[in-house]
Amino acid sequence: MKMNRLGRTDLMVSELCLGTMTYGNQTPETDAHTQMDMALDAGINFIDAAEMYPVNPVSKETIGLTEEILGNWMQKTGRRNDWILATKHSGEGMDHVRDGAPISSETIPGAVEGSLKRLKTDHIDLYQLHWPNRGSYMFRKNWTFDPTTQNRTETLQSMADVLGALSREIEKGRIRHIGLSNESAWGTIMWLQVAHSMAGPRMESIQNEYSLMCRMADTDLAEVMVHEEVSLLPFSPLAAGLLTGKYQNGAVPEGSRMAINGNLGGRKTDRAFEAVDAYATVARDAELDLALMALVWSAQRPFVASSIFGATTADQLAHLLKAVDMSLDEDVLRALDEAHRQHPMPY
Repeated sequence: MKMNRLGRTDLMVSELCLGTMTYGNQTPETDAHTQMDMALDAGINFIDAAEMYPVNPVSKETIGLTEEILGNWMQKTGRRNDWILATKHSGEGMDHVRDGAPISSETIPGAVEGSLKRLKTDHIDLYQLHWPNRGSYMFRKNWTFDPTTQNRTETLQSMADVLGALSREIEKGRIRHIGLSNESAWGTIMWLQVAHSMAGPRMESIQNEYSLMCRMADTDLAEVMVHEEVSLLPFSPLAAGLLTGKYQNGAVPEGSRMAINGNLGGRKTDRAFEAVDAYATVARDAELDLALMALVWSAQRPFVASSIFGATTADQLAHLLKAVDMSLDEDVLRALDEAHRQHPMPY
């Protein structure tokens, strides 16, 4: 398994990261623990969670259950240190946690404490901010995103407040490093500038949606990540299952994400299925599996430290683990870029 440095830290993370957002909902605890064992055996050392998980759907009754399942595995096996452990602080608008309160110096200590208790650990390796207080263009909000409603002074003051609280958590040893999620190029730069001005901890990573179907990180944000050494941690590298091909021709497998939430969080469009057809053609011509090709493409991108992928079942995970140590040649990469030019924004 190839290892990559996370930001400017001393953490070396596997190029694939085990996502856990279905643990406790679609994936029962026993199956989740099996997946954790399988991932470690395959050489994966990086696992990602969030205090609001599981999803599909998110509900107040299950908030924190994913972290509890991970914590039970840690306690049962005694192998906490085999994982680089990442989780996230919920943000404004995530109404099931703290009634959607924005992230602040007031919310951080309690949120960290709650995650530590559920995870049954004394530290979190990467603590991420799940959603910017000012809002984000991610999750199909790019079609209506309006930064003119933001207040720059308030945003920078909020960043300084949050970094102060995160610095205190680092000093206590409860978290090691910090990162962003669903953030923009401007936002990332501002976090870095504020950290520099106050000699505070820097954001080492950004977890945004990124796949063959969603390449918004390829331009301004990519330039920031490369030059400022902030690592991308792509989520949904398989486009919520679209890039497995299982939803083509009207298919909706029982128990699948589409069967549960219908439109895949706004990803289900006619143009999306056309794009999948184009990528499936590339895979077929290269004698590759579509899902493995999509996952490896994500992991191979130069600004990516680790691609976060999840599986509902152990059988699905076993298949996706075949991506370990795979690589795509230049002919395939060029064909994928051409398919992207033909289908640039399919949802």
